[in-house]
Amino acid sequence: MAGNSQRRNRRTSNKKGATVGSGGKRRRALEGKGPTPPASARKGHAKNRIANAKAKQAQRRPVARRGGKGSSEMVVGRNPVFEALRDGVPATTLYVQQFIDNDERVRDALQLAGQRGNIHLMEAPRAELDRMTNGLNHQGLVLQVPPYEYAHPEDLAAAAFDDGEDPLIVALDGVTDPRNLGAVVRSVAAFGGHGVVVPERRAAGMTAGAWKTSAGTAARTPVARATNLTRALEAYQKAGITVVGLAADGEVEVGELEALDGPVVIVVGSEGKGLSRLVGETCDFRVRIPMPGGAESLNAGVAAGVVLYEAARRRG
Repeated sequence: MAGNSQRRNRRTSNKKGATVGSGGKRRRALEGKGPTPPASARKGHAKNRIANAKAKQAQRRPVARRGGKGSSEMVVGRNPVFEALRDGVPATTLYVQQFIDNDERVRDALQLAGQRGNIHLMEAPRAELDRMTNGLNHQGLVLQVPPYEYAHPEDLAAAAFDDGEDPLIVALDGVTDPRNLGAVVRSVAAFGGHGVVVPERRAAGMTAGAWKTSAGTAARTPVARATNLTRALEAYQKAGITVVGLAADGEVEVGELEALDGPVVIVVGSEGKGLSRLVGETCDFRVRIPMPGGAESLNAGVAAGVVLYEAARRRG
């Protein structure tokens, strides 16, 4: 009877002793975990954050948000009006003084306005033009420039992700000259960037001067306006985008920065003061442009162009 009981216990028992040479571990604990997953699948890795951000962008339905409107503007004088029309500056109305001397510049301006097809021609007495321009020397021609429609900073990154591309954006910190803004817009367009971000206050906006300097590229390169530039940069970082600030004392040379081949925002400060303190502290990297010639600084348009070229070269 005892022998039968022992055989029965051995048949019904599910317990199994440790395998010889296993160090006391079970067979399952000794099995491998498979090949190392790719960087995009490893939690905490930079490429994983980027992949997650792209997935969220793909799931998100596009929402048309705007960064607000600029203010309307008057371009006055025969040469400025002619150049604005020639360079493609948006305009709604061309005011022409009654009984104006019909010289070559006036004729050319009227011809360009007529070719546009969407500019109203209005004749007005000199006193009315004086009132509209607050007494400026308008020479009988006044061009009405409509308010610029700014994008929202997040729209720039969303559009790039939707196209399956890594965002390449330039943000301006303390740049107050509209011509520098126009030059940056032109460089962004030339090197395949996705737009420019400017602060709402104490910064250049898309005026007629910025439009002219952009040489027409402002028509296809969006400019976004941020209520708070630091918070806008932090939002980009949460979306998996690296924020790179240009500084004369930066820790890394621009040619050595591998982050430029991925999603990146390039922050350019003013020529005199550089990056503001909060913006500089927000940047993931502070990079410098080597200048063997000994110049102390570059203007915003040139500095942005150098870094955009390096980013485009790496991506190409």
